[in-house]
Amino acid sequence: MFNTESMGKSAETRTRISEVALASFRERGYDATTIRLIATEAGVSVGNAYYYFPTKNHLVQELYRRVQDDHLAAAGAALDGVTDLSSRLEIALHTGLDQLAPYHQTAPGFLAAAISPDSPVNPFGDEATEARDAAVATFELVVRDARTVMPAELRQRLPELLWLGYMALALHFVYDRSPGQEKSRRLATRASRLLATLLPLTRLPFARKPLLELLDLIAEVRS
Repeated sequence: MFNTESMGKSAETRTRISEVALASFRERGYDATTIRLIATEAGVSVGNAYYYFPTKNHLVQELYRRVQDDHLAAAGAALDGVTDLSSRLEIALHTGLDQLAPYHQTAPGFLAAAISPDSPVNPFGDEATEARDAAVATFELVVRDARTVMPAELRQRLPELLWLGYMALALHFVYDRSPGQEKSRRLATRASRLLATLLPLTRLPFARKPLLELLDLIAEVRS
């Protein structure tokens, strides 16, 4: 009984710290948010905050995971009943931008934190596995329930390629100063429609082989 209660309080404390951190990241940005400030606003000791999140970047990792989970949930709801792959991709890209929108003003600070290969928030690092898997799962959902005809091998491997495309879109979004980031949203729509144009070509051997080689190259870079 004691252990169960203790575990419950521990989970509650961790959640409180993470909620305060996420609010601070939205309002103050990466640089102005500190572990000491978070601890004070969460009503815990600095040592307790460090116990759950050893560095500020571990809190950023929590932010990434939360954003990806919310993206998966939002995309899943919006995709219901949509069967065309390009339409499904457009929905996934736009719902992803919706989740990033509250952090647009403060995003460059997070990007700087992710540059180091050893950073916990490097999207390709081991510590980012949970957030990355959630992100790829969104595009697995996009492809899995699409009725668009495509080669089986491409259907299996396409989600990670779409995720990488989304990463490029997110990078563009960070630096997009157009009103409401309209340029990024137009880019998402145009890229999705371009996919609809190119997909029929993948049934032709001369086009399918280079695409699969590109997927092999991406897998090699990611390994």
